Amino acid sequence: MVQKKIPTRAWDVAEHLETEADMAAYLNAALEDGDAALVVAALGDIARAKGMSQIARDAGLERESLYKALSTTGNPEFGTILKVVRALGSQFHVQTIGAQTAGA
Repeated sequence: MVQKKIPTRAWDVAEHLETEADMAAYLNAALEDGDAALVVAALGDIARAKGMSQIARDAGLERESLYKALSTTGNPEFGTILKVVRALGSQFHVQTIGAQTAGA
């Protein structure tokens, strides 16, 4: 008996980032991990979920350069990261590590 192959496709997190809250939680989780490449990848996923062309326009960047900067081989400047975060309608906040555990 020959078994049929089940067609599959790669899982894409961008397809599951539906709300602003989803996107914020995803980016915060990446930031908490502390891996810069993971943060860049998360920004790329969120930008794709929102529409890379619009994010590029809002950030004042070329779409192709934004794709490159947020790719797995990209190494964007911090200024680019800040532009993307702003274009996503977000902003960074800093708090002391002790402040995170004080309320727990």
